[in-house]
Amino acid sequence: MLDLGFVRNNLESVEEKLRARGADPAALLGDFRALDQARREAITLSEQAKARRNELSQQVGALKKSGQDATALMDETRALKDKLDELDKTAAQLDEQLRLALANIPNLTRDEVPTGKSEADNVVVKTHLADSAQRSWDFTPKPHWELGEALGILDLERAAKLSGARFAVYMGAGARLERALISFMLDFHTAQHGYTEVLPPFMVNSKSLFGTGQLPKFAEDLFRCSDADAEAVARGEFRDSDHWLIPTAEVPVTNLYRDEILDDARLPIAFTAYTPCFRAEAGAAGKDTRGIIRQHQFQKVELVKFVRPEDSDREHERLTRDAEEILEALGLPYRRVLLCTGDTGFSSAKTYDLEVWLPGQQLYREISSCSNFEAFQARRANIRYRPAVLDSKGNVGGAKAKPEFVHTINGSGLAVGRTWLAILENYQQADGSVLIPAALLPYMGGIERIGPEAGEVKSKEVKEL
Repeated sequence: MLDLGFVRNNLESVEEKLRARGADPAALLGDFRALDQARREAITLSEQAKARRNELSQQVGALKKSGQDATALMDETRALKDKLDELDKTAAQLDEQLRLALANIPNLTRDEVPTGKSEADNVVVKTHLADSAQRSWDFTPKPHWELGEALGILDLERAAKLSGARFAVYMGAGARLERALISFMLDFHTAQHGYTEVLPPFMVNSKSLFGTGQLPKFAEDLFRCSDADAEAVARGEFRDSDHWLIPTAEVPVTNLYRDEILDDARLPIAFTAYTPCFRAEAGAAGKDTRGIIRQHQFQKVELVKFVRPEDSDREHERLTRDAEEILEALGLPYRRVLLCTGDTGFSSAKTYDLEVWLPGQQLYREISSCSNFEAFQARRANIRYRPAVLDSKGNVGGAKAKPEFVHTINGSGLAVGRTWLAILENYQQADGSVLIPAALLPYMGGIERIGPEAGEVKSKEVKEL
């Protein structure tokens, strides 16, 4: 959420930034200026009335002390009370209208974010293993859905019988590969990058989804439990009893510190979490209908950071690099893309997408999205920190600074299903088998290759239990 004072003092700049996103400032801001002016007038009148009430109270006391009649002043005091109640009520109503307006305004993109309307305007800033992505194959590489079915490790037909479209069943070595990827990613991020592993709930309340920006605007993209009420959230009403399935671990992990003040010495805080993710994929009819690119349920390893504002640019680059190192450890060709204004997510100020090369489809696909939200989520979730106060010698002093909002950063490290299919397509062999990347061998129980005939081909050194 944007700061009310910032929007008030920079309204023209905010409108310009919204237009760069492809949004209509008038539709989002509405009567913002008039509402804000009316609210400030109500507050000013309320403060004046309170000052007059205090003055009258002193005069009434003086009259009573001297034995004089204070009836007229007491009548004026009672009238002021009624006026104050009405003014406070008006100010509260206007404040709520402004808060709800701000809740639907996206974050403002950074100046270095390229202006554009869609993914066609995104900018490639880095490519890794470009030669591998452009290499000529001795055979025609197959897409993952053909490989998975032929190998007996991916069953989309039975998944549709169980749950409908956009679900998958992994079998045998396919299930083992999914589990190996999760363990490998968590181990890598905790051991190599210093993240603390978290296993959060897979259902959250509305206030959590509001904090990270999914509610109220994107309710249709979520799976809700029967007691969840998106319309109540739009009115600013939250209940602890309502629940939604998480679209990403970003939601519960970011909200761990909702309504808390963190010590400066603890920052930066870095978490990694594995969770299943659930997305309704509203508006995705007809898109990516083949394979497991766009699923209602998928697994993901998430990276989340809470940082000081002055450190957020550096920490955003570090987090993005942490995700890249997973792709490099697995030997997968990828590129880093800076999203344009029109393709940047609602809560983000700046986003890099990592896109993995898929030879079976001859295209790059997003496998991680790494975003700097600055204070946008922290303001919605009320996550603050107390900056350290240094004395003249540069030591932390005894004085306490005013709490400030942290900056939040997150990214996929990585989307597990898309990493799974990227391995199938990039490591497929002419005979239809798929080699296992060296980094995953310790997690695969000795399986070195998934073959079309032998199934799981194991190393001779590994003995069956």
